[in-house]
Amino acid sequence: MKRLALDELNLEGQPGAFAGTLMNSSRDLVAQVCQGDQEAFRLIFERYSRPVIGFIYDMVSDRELAEELTQETFVRAYRGIRGMNPETKLSTWLFGIARNVARESLRARVRASRHVDLEDKSVLDLSDNEPVPVDRLLSKELNELIRRSLAALDEDKRVVFTLKVFHQCSYEEIADITGFSLAKLKSDLHRARAEMRRRIKPYAGVGYEV
Repeated sequence: MKRLALDELNLEGQPGAFAGTLMNSSRDLVAQVCQGDQEAFRLIFERYSRPVIGFIYDMVSDRELAEELTQETFVRAYRGIRGMNPETKLSTWLFGIARNVARESLRARVRASRHVDLEDKSVLDLSDNEPVPVDRLLSKELNELIRRSLAALDEDKRVVFTLKVFHQCSYEEIADITGFSLAKLKSDLHRARAEMRRRIKPYAGVGYEV
């Protein structure tokens, strides 16, 4: 949907093209982008596209759609970066945009079909940096159970669980991304963990925790 827009930003250069500037802080990169430096924004894309696509995939359950929405996320980020609060972490700001993009997509699908069958989707991109060693500890059957269980959570609980457990965000970061109060997100996380534990416990080993 936004492929052409990303191409226009020249974000798809050769891997490692900016290795010489990898030590630039996120704040420095934002400042450079605000001064019109597109290469600085490409470096932001290279740094953050992987976690953003993983997060969106957890929300929308569709790899191709997640890639498309990741592109939309970075297009919006590029357009809005000059209005970014300088006190906000870049990763938190990007996750907030990604959440809004994913929610808009899900709502559009609901309007179009009047039904989103999350139970039948593959939801959960378990990346190499995943804190829960699913590939090592769990069978394929249990892996699928985790995917279905996550998809069955309502949207608020799914986003809080995903950010806290799979992306290891702090409560403060999650509050910034979602706009939820600390009390709500802690309650949602507790309920999400209880629901995931209830669904997974009969199949998981004693050492598995969510």
